[in-house]
Amino acid sequence: MKVAKFFDASDTIRVGLVRENELFPLVMTDQIASLSDLIAHSTPIAAAESLQTEAAIEIDEQLRWLPPIDHQEVWAAGVTYKRSQTARMEESEAAASCYDRVYNADRPELFFKATPHRVSGYGQPLRIRSDASWNVPEPEITLVISPQMRIVGLTVGNDMSSRDIEGENPLYLPQAKCYDQCAGLGPWITLFDALPPADSIGVDLQIVRDGQTVFDQQTSGGQMARTFENLVDWLARDNSFPAGAFLMTGTGIVPTSDFTLLPGDIVNITIDGVGTLSNPIIQG
Repeated sequence: MKVAKFFDASDTIRVGLVRENELFPLVMTDQIASLSDLIAHSTPIAAAESLQTEAAIEIDEQLRWLPPIDHQEVWAAGVTYKRSQTARMEESEAAASCYDRVYNADRPELFFKATPHRVSGYGQPLRIRSDASWNVPEPEITLVISPQMRIVGLTVGNDMSSRDIEGENPLYLPQAKCYDQCAGLGPWITLFDALPPADSIGVDLQIVRDGQTVFDQQTSGGQMARTFENLVDWLARDNSFPAGAFLMTGTGIVPTSDFTLLPGDIVNITIDGVGTLSNPIIQG
């Protein structure tokens, strides 16, 4: 089941169900008044099915999507794929040993990524920093986590990264990762009663520049060195999330060191079983 946030014709923020090429606005109730309420429910799919729907809206380019987030924090995990470990070690000699050790350690790298106002949805711009010269998207399977720290669904995540800033000094990680329009989520959340096996979740990154595909690469969740459950377990230690959380689980696709995003690029990330998140890139 796919649930999304969008603006309706009256500019009201709504929640709806996505079924094939149609969007069915949900009639919310006092008990289930928001997307967060659905995520927090003990049985989110059953809760969504219990709500009435309005007439279907055809999904086209005129539909104004919003990122499927309310008040949740967005966190991210780093160096969960071998390719990510290698890329991070390429960024600088000083950081190489840090990233090598965290890849093999029991404790994962977890960092705060974004508050909701820094998150862009489908079709909305993502930003490359004006003070960075080496910027890349990071396509990530993103876990949707309830306040009880239960994984209830997946969405597509783009963990934008300024690699030259992070490579200069690992202590600059927050500046390389967290800034306005630094995170993409969407186009919707796919709710699951039980997650599919990680190796069945394919990830594709495509970057289009001036109408031409300049980057296209694939991986899958089966290439991860850690499980989804292990990452959530570490995130929950001595931490609470009253509204739930989103956790980007790391990237296995990293463009080569001679590639950087440019303003006007279009980043398309497809995750099997979820959908495609598409964002234009801006700077300044």
